Amino acid sequence: MIRILIAEDEERISRFIEKGLRAAGYAPTVVADGVTAVDYASSGEFDLLLLDIGLPRLDGFTVLTALRHNQVGIPVIFLTARDSAADTVAALEGGADDYMVKPFRFEELVARIRARLRNGDNGESPAGYIIRYGPLELNLHTRTVSVDGRIVELSAREFALVEMFLLHPGQVLSRQQLLSHVWGYDFDGTSNVVDVYVRQLRLKIGADHIITTRGAGYRLG
Repeated sequence: MIRILIAEDEERISRFIEKGLRAAGYAPTVVADGVTAVDYASSGEFDLLLLDIGLPRLDGFTVLTALRHNQVGIPVIFLTARDSAADTVAALEGGADDYMVKPFRFEELVARIRARLRNGDNGESPAGYIIRYGPLELNLHTRTVSVDGRIVELSAREFALVEMFLLHPGQVLSRQQLLSHVWGYDFDGTSNVVDVYVRQLRLKIGADHIITTRGAGYRLG
């Protein structure tokens, strides 16, 4: 799963971004100051950094300078309320990959994240970002799923569900496990959301790829 670091000290905003990214199938982590942002972004564990300028301890520009000075090539998208041309130019010339001004449309943020991940891929996805099982192939960078080489259009939740199955091939996954990992909340015995999404997936990728284990859950066929 693609891991995104959010460097934002305003809790209301960071929670909004974190929740939205998780729903879109990413794995977000929030830090609230510039020193921690440099430390985490330099770890090699994250695929992209969303960076605010007005951070405590080190501001966003200093964070970016430190990363690029240390040859940390993580894609960086600035998310800031500062909308001056001077700030935009300083960010881009300093090594940022993109610059978005708050408030922003979340759909646009996701689109820019996908674009930066594709650009950083140089047209060839590392093997670690491709998951294959039989005729199914999932590309974590381009966020695409294909069946026998045919690209299948999936929603963010459907993509996350396919990813969960592909990461546990042949293993029976309970509804509770799927709800927790894909939707992020505890099991509700009255909810049929997993069953609804499994039906949708079967229509898109083929009914024989997801097998029902009665009373236990689902597994990848």
